[in-house]
Amino acid sequence: MGLSWKQKVFLALLGTAVALGLTALVLVLVEAVNVLLPADTKFGIVFDAGSSHTSLFVYRWPVDKENGTGVVSQALACQVEGPGISSYASDPVQAGESLRGCLEEALALIPEAQHRGTPMFLGATAGMRLLSQKNSSQAEDIFAAVTRVLARSPVDFQGAKLLDGQDEGAFGWITINYVLGLLIKYSFSGEWTRPLEGTLVGALDLGGASTQIAFVPGGPILDTSTQATFHLYGSNYSVYTYSYLCFGRDQMLSRLLAGLVQSQSPSASLVRHPCYHSGYRTTLPLASLYESPCVYSAAPQNLTQNLTVEGTGDPGACVMAIQELFDCSSAQDVGDCAFNGVYQPPLRGQFYAFSNFYYTFYFLNLTSRQSLGTANATVWNFCKEPWKLVEASYPGQERWLRDYCACGLYILTLLTEGYGFSEETWPSIEFRKQAGGMDIGWTLGYMLNLTGMIPAEAPAQWRAESYSIWAAGVVFLVLTLVSILGAATVQFFWPQD
Repeated sequence: MGLSWKQKVFLALLGTAVALGLTALVLVLVEAVNVLLPADTKFGIVFDAGSSHTSLFVYRWPVDKENGTGVVSQALACQVEGPGISSYASDPVQAGESLRGCLEEALALIPEAQHRGTPMFLGATAGMRLLSQKNSSQAEDIFAAVTRVLARSPVDFQGAKLLDGQDEGAFGWITINYVLGLLIKYSFSGEWTRPLEGTLVGALDLGGASTQIAFVPGGPILDTSTQATFHLYGSNYSVYTYSYLCFGRDQMLSRLLAGLVQSQSPSASLVRHPCYHSGYRTTLPLASLYESPCVYSAAPQNLTQNLTVEGTGDPGACVMAIQELFDCSSAQDVGDCAFNGVYQPPLRGQFYAFSNFYYTFYFLNLTSRQSLGTANATVWNFCKEPWKLVEASYPGQERWLRDYCACGLYILTLLTEGYGFSEETWPSIEFRKQAGGMDIGWTLGYMLNLTGMIPAEAPAQWRAESYSIWAAGVVFLVLTLVSILGAATVQFFWPQD
């Protein structure tokens, strides 16, 4: 017996509904697959214009995970040839020209179609801070020259800025905690989790002209001028941070030598240096020693003469000379104080020491979490080695070789007598150049802050995951409706006997 016209009509409607449901299912699945496919990659460029050199870093991250954590990776690290941009005070045009080589490397790495959407920043640190104090017009000329070169590039140059010391320390703290996944983490169970506050690490940075310390203390920060506050991923962070200008590696070495000249004989042309190896001898223009604003010693009347420096290899005398650079007397009657009268709360937690902290201790083979006693003994023994033996043991490293003794003893003095690390807390320091495949420094934190990539509130779950849940719901709803419609049709047109 054939179907009636009503049955034919409703079967046609049922077929149409099934076809629409299947079409919707296919479209949902296609869209879900598209979401899960590798996303486009975005890039960001940051120049770190330090006192002794400039470095360029290129970072990349998936577009659809821009507000996630741990998704930024380092695509390129390029060291600019020549000294830091502050060294071009007499020829500011060269400051800009010096950046071209690394900039070209970055542009070659980033797809041309993405150049226009790639943000680029330049941050200048203590070297330019000192030049700004000494001669603000020269500093402005250098920034203008740098801006002319970078603004002509095809990327989105967002300016050259002088970072203050507090920002430098705070961005370094953000960088290391972001890279280690200590601000927030996406778990395998599909949830965002915040590590316990006690797991946050502190940052210790030693540049050429300044040194920074930043950490979350266990109690309130009593001096608000040393406090940086952040609202990241729905949590508030109160970070202690301070930058000591003139306590960076290069400025320390200049101040140390000037102090030796002052104490031995300001008018003498020969100075014995306890931090240089015995047998080492060099001659330098006396005037060059007093060019930095960090050298407070009174300059000799005759600055045209040369100064001969002879090493004596005496680590005990070297430590005493280094201690003269610190003013600890003003801290004796003040609780929670580091040195130079600067407030510092008690140290807390693990610390990552990078930049010149790492480079010096890496040379001395002290980056494997050796004890404080071992570190002291290693540096002292190295200082006692005669220059001829040191030269023969480290060929090709003559540029920095003479200064590793002074730098090693300075780091030990700064960390223990300055910041207050002890034999018990020394193992909490890790001397590292990288974490998570990225160089540690302020540049990543700076870019994350300026691009708004760390949201104030905790991000939602991955878009693909939430979309899949929505898609499954849609599919379930469509199939349910189809089955109900089919059952109703059968019941209505083919009733049971």
